[in-house]
Amino acid sequence: MSAVDIETDKLEAYLSKEMPEFEGPLEIVKFPGGQSNPTFKLTTKSGSYVLRRKPPGELLKSAHAVDREFKIIKALQGTDVPVPKIYILCEDDSIIGSMFYIMEYLEGRIFWDPSLPEVSSNAERTAIYDEMNRVLAALHTVDIDAVGLRDFGAPGNYFERQISRWTKQYRASETETVDSMEALIKWLPENIPADDGVVTLAHGDYRIDNMMFHPTEPKVIAVLDWELSTLGHPLADLAYQCMGWAMPGTLLGVDRAALGIPSDEDYIATYCKRTGRDGIENWNFYIAFCYFRLAGILQGIKKRAQIGTASSPEAKAKGEMVKPLADMGLAAIL
Repeated sequence: MSAVDIETDKLEAYLSKEMPEFEGPLEIVKFPGGQSNPTFKLTTKSGSYVLRRKPPGELLKSAHAVDREFKIIKALQGTDVPVPKIYILCEDDSIIGSMFYIMEYLEGRIFWDPSLPEVSSNAERTAIYDEMNRVLAALHTVDIDAVGLRDFGAPGNYFERQISRWTKQYRASETETVDSMEALIKWLPENIPADDGVVTLAHGDYRIDNMMFHPTEPKVIAVLDWELSTLGHPLADLAYQCMGWAMPGTLLGVDRAALGIPSDEDYIATYCKRTGRDGIENWNFYIAFCYFRLAGILQGIKKRAQIGTASSPEAKAKGEMVKPLADMGLAAIL
C-alpha cells in the first residue's frame, strides 16, 4: 500500500495551516478496498486521521461526491447515528490533485462477511444484527430540518429520480448490451409504488462492511462511506441490505438460525416496529430496484477499470457482476 500520487510535503503544509490540531511529520498509507473514493490513513505526531478523496482523472458527472459525504457526516455529529468526527473539506485540486476531506481515525472492527465467522457466540451475532437495525432506524428518523439537510436531495419521487439517474449513469458507462438490464430499465419506471410522501436520509450503501463496530462490544461506532447518501425513501436502504444477503458468498444458503442471525422477515419486522410501520407492500419492487441500482454502480466501476481510473485492483471483478445482478433483479419480479 502506498500514497501513490499524493505529495506528502504539500499535503502536510496544507494541513499544518488549515488544522490547528495537526502536527507533522506525516505518513500516508492507502487503505485496501474502496471501489470508488480512495481512502488513506494519515499518521502524525498529533494523532491519526483519515483522508478520503475523489479519484484523479476523468469522472462521470455527479460521481465521487466527497463534498456530499463531508456535508452529511458533519450534519450527523451529535445525532443517534454514529459517525466519525469531521475536520475539513478541501476543494482545491492543486493540493493532492482532487477534492478531499479529513475525518477522525477510529479503532474498531469491520466485518466483511455477514455470517460473522470471527464472532464467537450466537448472542453477539444477534446483538450485532440488532445494532445494525437500530442504527438504520435511527438514520431514517433523523429530523432533516433540525440538522440542516432539507436541501440534501431533489424534490419529487425518490425512485423516479434514482431510476432516471442510474439509467443515465449506466448509459454513460455502458460497455455492452445486457438484456436483463434493459428489461429492468423498462419495467421499473412503469411499476413505481404510489408515493407515500415519506422522505428521510438514505445512506445508499448500507451494509455491514460500511460500518465500524466497537473493538469488543456489539456497538456501531461509525457508519462509513456516505458517497451515495441523499434524501430518499427509507425502504431503499432496508431492501438494499436484505438484497446483499442473497448474494453468493454472503448469507445465501447459510443456516441463519444456527448462527443467531435473524431471517429477512424478522429483521424487517424489527425495523418496522422501530420506525412505526405496519408492514411493507411491493417488496419485490424495492428488491429489483436495488439490484438495478447496484448493477448501474458496478457498470461505472467496470468502465473505470477499462480506462484506468478505478481505485481498487478488484474493480475488474466487480464490473463482471453487472449481468448477474441484473439477472437477479429481473428474477425478483418475474
